[in-house]
Amino acid sequence: MRLSRIIMALTVGLAVVAVPTAAGAAQPQPAPSATTDPPQPPPYPPTVASLTVNRPTIFLGETVLLTGTNFGPNETVDISVTVTPLAAPAAGQAPARRSDGTTVAMKPVAYQASAPLNFTAFTNAEGRFTKSYRPSVTGLLTFTATGRESGRTASTELRVLHKKQPLPVTGDSLGTPMKLGGGLVGAGAVMLLLTLAWRRRQRFGGAAH
Repeated sequence: MRLSRIIMALTVGLAVVAVPTAAGAAQPQPAPSATTDPPQPPPYPPTVASLTVNRPTIFLGETVLLTGTNFGPNETVDISVTVTPLAAPAAGQAPARRSDGTTVAMKPVAYQASAPLNFTAFTNAEGRFTKSYRPSVTGLLTFTATGRESGRTASTELRVLHKKQPLPVTGDSLGTPMKLGGGLVGAGAVMLLLTLAWRRRQRFGGAAH
């Protein structure tokens, strides 16, 4: 009897201990996280920078305005310029023409100051900048801007043509006006001589009467 009571008491105790363990195992467990650290956002928004000029074509000696947008805020932007010669003669560069119809080649105006091919600009808090530039050479100019901190880059093109010049005065051009002037002087001299002869004739004719 005593032994059976002891066995029964042990059985009841084991059953009581097993019930909470089974209940805990039946509860759903949270899924483990794939990563321990949350992803960090990039230092700058994934936007595309742009670079534009206010005039796509100018004449040598004129100034353009470069505008950059969507660069990093308050950063330094390096701008480089590459020059490609124009394949065709510049528009508006008409050759000088002599009086006999032949042409004379016109030379471009030489500028003393040379525009830099590498310079910098500084953006504001919105990543925008404006920069004026006056080219000193003709051709197709390509501007490339690169932000030092953001690494963003953008490009634009500008066509620079020879400056319009007045037709030069050549020796042949002066020949025609001089010839006309000489002819007018000769005609005036003949008219003067005829007038003097007529007056002389009138005076002697009057004396004879």
